[in-house]
Amino acid sequence: MKSIEEAEIKAGTKVLVRVDWNVPVDEAGLPTDSSRIEATLLTIEYIKNKGGLPIIASHFGREGDSIETVINFAKQKYSVLTAGVEFLENLRIDKREENNDESFAKDLASKADIYVNEAFSVSHREHASIVGVPKFLPAFAGFHFMKEFQNLSKAFNPERPFLFILGGAKFETKLPLLEKFLELADDVFIGGALAVKALEMSDKNGVPIADNPKVIFPEGDIVAPDINPETLAIIKEKIDQAQFILWNGPLGNYEKGFIAGTVALARMLSESSAKVVVGGGDTLAVVNKDVQKVITQHGFISTAGGAMLDFLAKGTLPGIEALQNQISLE
Repeated sequence: MKSIEEAEIKAGTKVLVRVDWNVPVDEAGLPTDSSRIEATLLTIEYIKNKGGLPIIASHFGREGDSIETVINFAKQKYSVLTAGVEFLENLRIDKREENNDESFAKDLASKADIYVNEAFSVSHREHASIVGVPKFLPAFAGFHFMKEFQNLSKAFNPERPFLFILGGAKFETKLPLLEKFLELADDVFIGGALAVKALEMSDKNGVPIADNPKVIFPEGDIVAPDINPETLAIIKEKIDQAQFILWNGPLGNYEKGFIAGTVALARMLSESSAKVVVGGGDTLAVVNKDVQKVITQHGFISTAGGAMLDFLAKGTLPGIEALQNQISLE
């Protein structure tokens, strides 16, 4: 997989940049969190500085939703997006996008000279703009895509002790992740609604997860809507010992306002000397922006949700493989 820094971009080079600007919006259609937009700016600025002409392509919402309001917001807020940048309408307006239709991929490819994937967070999807276009253009990874890949990959060969913290409620989507890191991590804390399910489950070898000496469950009432101080104290002890920490998923029912445990954990991680990797949309929705900034000083916060889970569980994504199988530049 090649980085955008290896691309031959010169004056007039048209660069199709697949981004993920599928950001949350308010009733007026204005973004309430623009972090995914900000994550793409370095790549766009790099292309412009080389004399290239960025063509920005993203999906937004469900099929039929226009992305125009988000684009106008971004252009007003970030000067790099004004002159010399072209924007395409919501890719999913055309059903061929999600069907990975070859004709749609060719249509997109015909607009540019090279392709850059700056949408790690949707690269677990086999859509035309993710896996189709690289068949027809020289293809590269954007700066933030590379950061996601490199930082998440550290979980496969981490410094030790390695603490894995898993929360949230979607057990079916997180079970492969749990099974993998039961083997890789030194300590595994399971919180949130996942803890109840995990108590009833066995690993792939048939051993009850509750019998695994690596696994830590919340103290007290396992079905409580948030973790208690006693549990936080146990986690804090493991954090102080750890050299690498991977965290995905809130520890309480945040949708009903039970965020105290998750917020406390984030603060503990911000004070840790360990390398910290945090991800998951639900997790970041709870964690204060200032705390996130502190964590990024010695760690990494992923903007990916499902793609993060899939990559950590499988070690690759369709979007990564599409870049690795790119056409020759000759």
